[in-house]
Amino acid sequence: MGAPAITIENLTKEFTNPSIFVRGKITAVDGLSLTVEPGHVYGLLGPNGSGKSTTMKIVLGLVVPTSGRTCIFGRDSRDVESREAVGFLPENPYFYKFLTGSETLDFYGKLCGLGGKMLRDRSRELLALVGLESAADRRVGGYSKGMLQRIGLAQALVQDPRLLVLDEPTAGVDPAGSHEIRDLILRLKQRGITVLLCSHLLSQVQEICDRIGIMNHGKLVREGPLDDLISIENQTELTLENVSPALLAELRERAEAGGARVLGAHKPQQNLERYFLDVTAAKK
Repeated sequence: MGAPAITIENLTKEFTNPSIFVRGKITAVDGLSLTVEPGHVYGLLGPNGSGKSTTMKIVLGLVVPTSGRTCIFGRDSRDVESREAVGFLPENPYFYKFLTGSETLDFYGKLCGLGGKMLRDRSRELLALVGLESAADRRVGGYSKGMLQRIGLAQALVQDPRLLVLDEPTAGVDPAGSHEIRDLILRLKQRGITVLLCSHLLSQVQEICDRIGIMNHGKLVREGPLDDLISIENQTELTLENVSPALLAELRERAEAGGARVLGAHKPQQNLERYFLDVTAAKK
């Protein structure tokens, strides 16, 4: 089995308090440990100031940790070479407005060392993947917010990364555009690309993530498979077929004894948003 896509071990990051009236340190990330397996979509959640953005920046090598370590596919993320396998879309990406969509991808492709026919083919492939073929020759300055996020995803994929880090990829995008980006992330997962996703749209996270971690005050307060976390404890639902109304009130054993076929049994689940609010409120 290969190395995890992301390994975070005992990660801590402290910043000097910027206030001239208060001395000391601010702990943004406090002893964080987690693992993201290859091919998974992992949702890193938390309220504002929880430390999730700082964690992302440390994984990307943009911020140096106070202690602990992070690895990308087994390589220390402080090594520049580890980022060759990573694509990144920040929350508010900036693009040169005078360039077209095609020229934008050519620009970022050249920064990644691509060129010639390989880059032209890659640009066309990515524009088709994100649904911007018809806008390839339009200037980015005329793109909508949703189109900008999609061209941002395309540039993050230009070097064919194994890991994609997305910080609020649907921020400010209308429902239709958000739906398109969600479907695109699922298609990337089908291609075997690992996705680390930071988002406040919990309904979207619930639809696409295999596993989530919830941070609060710099600590990881909950982590695990999504279905396990949002399952309601001490409750079980039975799905029955060919059962009379009277038999619905019976226990599972009576239902089976009465000739009904049990199609499924699972724990009922709560909404991820409700679970998130309960977890973060409990830790304040």
